[in-house]
Amino acid sequence: MCGRYFIANPETDKEIRKICDELNFRYRANRSISVKTGEIYPTDQAPVLIHEKSTPTAVLMNWGFPRTPRKGVIINARSETAGDKPMFRGCLTSRRCLIPVSGFFEWSHENGKTVDKFLLRSEDSPVLMLAGLYSIFKRDDNSRFAAFVILTADANESVRHLHDRMPLVVPDHNRTPWLTDERFARALLLTPCRQVLIGQKA
Repeated sequence: MCGRYFIANPETDKEIRKICDELNFRYRANRSISVKTGEIYPTDQAPVLIHEKSTPTAVLMNWGFPRTPRKGVIINARSETAGDKPMFRGCLTSRRCLIPVSGFFEWSHENGKTVDKFLLRSEDSPVLMLAGLYSIFKRDDNSRFAAFVILTADANESVRHLHDRMPLVVPDHNRTPWLTDERFARALLLTPCRQVLIGQKA
């Protein structure tokens, strides 16, 4: 599960700053667009990386596929079954993305009640790349927008005490193959997530 995540201040993180600089340049003609950092909520516009012009490229997309005809959005997709679902099948073939995060949030529970909020981060890297899928949707006024979902996997031991699911973290050396190689991507979806994460009360 991933219902909220965190992007660090670009001034304190070199990789986040590079992504934000690329986005600010890309959207420089539209002053109404800004790159949000801090806590990212469903439906927020956030940075993602896609394969464009033979290289991972930063763009802005909305978090969550519209849940038509009902209200709300779908923010996550199970990695094990994404290829079987009509909503995600085409995305898995040709619209895979990476979502850069500094960490993500989970909540502890006792007796069915939410107790504490934790920020889960890596001790080894200030930025995690989460596996995602994206698609293009049409608004009521016929304008188009891009949106993404985060792929989740069974939680490993570092997360399981908080939740039985976790985002699928793509290791650094697998970033480009995830974006470019469908066969590799499908295999990665079935590979246990080995990223060790440390939780701190938020």
